[in-house]
Amino acid sequence: MRLQKVVLTKSSPTVSLAKSGQTGTMRINLNWTRGRGGFFRGGAIDLDLACLYQLKDGSKGVVQALGKSFGNLHHPPYIHLDGDDRSGNNTTGENLHINLAHLGEFKRILIFAYIYDGAPNWSAADGVVTLYPPTGPEVEVRLDSPDNRARSCAIALLKNEKNELTVTREVKYIHGTQSEISKAYRWGLRWTAGRK
Repeated sequence: MRLQKVVLTKSSPTVSLAKSGQTGTMRINLNWTRGRGGFFRGGAIDLDLACLYQLKDGSKGVVQALGKSFGNLHHPPYIHLDGDDRSGNNTTGENLHINLAHLGEFKRILIFAYIYDGAPNWSAADGVVTLYPPTGPEVEVRLDSPDNRARSCAIALLKNEKNELTVTREVKYIHGTQSEISKAYRWGLRWTAGRK
C-alpha cells in the first residue's frame, strides 16, 4: 500500500526519494491534456518528456525521443524512455525509468519537457509529472505558472547527495530547446539538429 502523494510546490520544493542500497526502478510519468477547441490551432500538441544526466564518472548526455536517444536501463546511463506519445491521447503518457540499483553512479538528472510540434501553449496542455519510486509516496510536480512563449520547461532536478536521491521542483520555462536548457543548468553538452 502506497503512502499519500507528495506534491512539490514553490514553498515546499524538495523531497528525498531513495537511499543507496535500494533496488527497483523508479518511473517518471508525463501526462497532459490534448489541445481542443483551437488551443493548438487545430492540431494536437506533441509534448516530449526527456532528461539530461550526469554520472559520477563524468559521462553525461540526454535521454529523449529526438534522435532516438531512448537510453538503457541496464547499462549506462541506467535511464530508459519507453516511447513517444505524439498527441497526448495515450492515457499512460510518456515514461522515463531510472534503475535505482545504480543510484551510486548518478550525480544529477534534470527532468524536462519540450514542445516538439504545435504552438507553445502550456496553459492548455495542463501538464503534470509524477515520480513513482519503488517504495514511499508518489511525488507530483504540476507544470503551473505557464509561460506560453517558451518551448521548454525544466521540471525537476534529481541529485545524489551522500548516496541519497533528492528531487527538487524547478518548473522553469525556457525560451529555446535542449541546448538552452543545457546552458541554463551548465551541463556543457554540444548539440546538433536531430529528428524523430
